[in-house]
Amino acid sequence: MERHCDVAVIGGSAAGLAAALQLSRQRRGVVVVDDGTPRNAPAAHMHGYLGREGAAPGELREIGRAEVRAYGGEVLSGRVVGVRRRDDGRFRLDLTGGHVLVARRVLAATGLSDELPAIDGVARGWGRGVIHCPFCHGFEVRAQRLVQIVTHPLGLHPTPLFRHLTDRLTVVLHDPTGLDEEVVEALAASGVIVERSEVARVLPGPDGEVSGVELGDGRVLEADAVVVGSRFRARADVLAGVGLTTTPHPTGAGDVLAVDPRGETAVPGIYAAGNVTDPSLQVLPSAAQGSQVGAMIAFSLAEEDLRAAVRHSGEEADWDQRYGGPDRTWSGKPNGTLVHEVTALPPGRALDVGTGEGADALWLAERGWKVTATDISGNALARVRTEAERAGLALDLVRGDANDPEPFGTATFDLVSLQYGSFKRTPDQRGLRSLLAAVAPGGTLLIVHHDLTPLRDPVDVATETRMYDPEAFVGIAEIAAALDPDTWHVETHETRPRPAGAASTHHVNDVVLRATRRTA
Repeated sequence: MERHCDVAVIGGSAAGLAAALQLSRQRRGVVVVDDGTPRNAPAAHMHGYLGREGAAPGELREIGRAEVRAYGGEVLSGRVVGVRRRDDGRFRLDLTGGHVLVARRVLAATGLSDELPAIDGVARGWGRGVIHCPFCHGFEVRAQRLVQIVTHPLGLHPTPLFRHLTDRLTVVLHDPTGLDEEVVEALAASGVIVERSEVARVLPGPDGEVSGVELGDGRVLEADAVVVGSRFRARADVLAGVGLTTTPHPTGAGDVLAVDPRGETAVPGIYAAGNVTDPSLQVLPSAAQGSQVGAMIAFSLAEEDLRAAVRHSGEEADWDQRYGGPDRTWSGKPNGTLVHEVTALPPGRALDVGTGEGADALWLAERGWKVTATDISGNALARVRTEAERAGLALDLVRGDANDPEPFGTATFDLVSLQYGSFKRTPDQRGLRSLLAAVAPGGTLLIVHHDLTPLRDPVDVATETRMYDPEAFVGIAEIAAALDPDTWHVETHETRPRPAGAASTHHVNDVVLRATRRTA
């Protein structure tokens, strides 16, 4: 599958989601691709985040995803494996599963990888009994027995902070190469115990914690927590196809992806935010930077559209490319559930929302219905027009989205049909309200959708990317919940086997909602 959007965000943690929220609120088509490997995954809690102090990192991500989806932004489970610039200036992102995402702008919020010293027990306890940041974990280990293992010159950078948090700090110089001896002497003079010895291993404790550090000479230093500074690598390999490489960090402890004050990299159109640009950023400043860079991308797109005198819609572009090929996208047959539910109704005025290539609208017109067919894609409507002219049928075709102001005009209809269609969420539920308002008193609302239960199952991002995010769209359950019993009579709301009709290889069940608007 190939999809198009305004902005592709690689990485769905704090920085990526904050940027996606800014952009979705600017009515930009945003797709976040997240492989579920945030840097802080081993941590049970995050700290220093005003308003979210002590929350689990996963909880913040779930809340952030819901907020992005509330404005129609999509979050896909998957992995980007390469980025290239196309001849038209846009970017092609290759995803696992062979899928493709095409975007006007790209934001890399991929974070860092921590390279831990090759000391037995460090990786096992990382993020629990083995810590690195006094701001992330310092308060929790205050006044406890701490052993800090120094493996590179930057390792002593947080030591004064840990010394302030506890008077039971021991510093082990596992690798003293490049250390500032004056700093070492100052620590010793202040009461910190300094051991010049290699470390053999970190000893495990109960519940994934640690119990101590065994030195090379066999001695054991008892510890309630162990401090280890990692080296870090920017996760930027995916950008090699556009010529981007990382830059050594001034500390010598790793590398980062360099950006300008707007968050743009050396490749115009590709931006970066979060730890991939600065290893010192905790979750809160990462989110803040993502929000700021998202705003800069919004300005970039708006300025480009202004110069071109267009008001671009990423959603429209996505659907236009789907219907832009030489071949028909669907079967050309009316949906079986529509035929089953509508055959007995007397013809009247019908609204076909998200008509696609128009098979349902044409079928209704053949049976005497006066049909208005709407779709966001001009390419789709062009195909409907061609088929209608060939068949000698009269249809009123309207290009637009359900979330537009008065998308269906002021008329009401005896039948409002949404067959496997979708429109994005908005907090004010504009599209949903317009859909329901289009049904005349005594009229029928017929919603048919795929049973999306399989899309809730986990996906192996190493081999597959899920190219559709149902949570970003108004679902059939949400429509059903909006039907006031005083105004609506629900005749059917059920899941049933899909009848013959539209072509599909992976959806076998329909969810059907049929309701009538009461006349009084």
